[in-house]
Amino acid sequence: MDIIEQAQTLILTYGLNILGAIVIVFLGYWIAGIASSWTRKVLSKTNTNEALLRFLSSLVYYATLAFATVAALERVGVQTASFIAVLGAAGLAIGLALQGALSNFASGVIILLFKPFEIGHYVEISDAFGKVTDIKIFNTVLLTRDKRTVIIPNGQVINDKIVNYSKQGYIRVDMVFGIGYGDDLLKAKRILEELVTADERVLAQPAPRVAVLELADSSVNFAVRPHVKIEDY
Repeated sequence: MDIIEQAQTLILTYGLNILGAIVIVFLGYWIAGIASSWTRKVLSKTNTNEALLRFLSSLVYYATLAFATVAALERVGVQTASFIAVLGAAGLAIGLALQGALSNFASGVIILLFKPFEIGHYVEISDAFGKVTDIKIFNTVLLTRDKRTVIIPNGQVINDKIVNYSKQGYIRVDMVFGIGYGDDLLKAKRILEELVTADERVLAQPAPRVAVLELADSSVNFAVRPHVKIEDY
């Protein structure tokens, strides 16, 4: 009888604890799903970048699961203090090993939050000029005018000068045309102005500008600077 009573006591004690731990885990999964969906819903109303939105909703989901797992372990009598300390030490070691990657990650979050540029903008970063084709968590991708793909780490993007040519909704096209010293200067200027004005892609405001840029060794060079929409650049 003593053995049966002890068995019943153990079952009641540990069985309830195990059952409680299982309930905590299932509740954790349920709450994690709700918290992740709620985070995604709230952030989507603030025009948050899709990549950052997915990352933050996943972060909330797994953080909630981790909290539920620790609570379940404590429920069955596992001492989680040492377990958490080991995880913290491992996290610190991993963080030191991935310091550069974490810097790029943090910079990517800053770019996605504060939006110094967006996909489709023409920018100059680290002496590279091109169209932003993608903004990822760890790097930014540019497509240059000669169709080269430039991948710049986000840490470098944040720490360098960013020139955004598209922020105003239009962009200036800088062109140079040369004529001979014996050619008619005013006629050349008039022809260039007519060509620019006749092009329907050129915006009336800001007004295009045609002016002598320099007296070169063998030519008189005109600067022709019309403004166009971003998609017409």
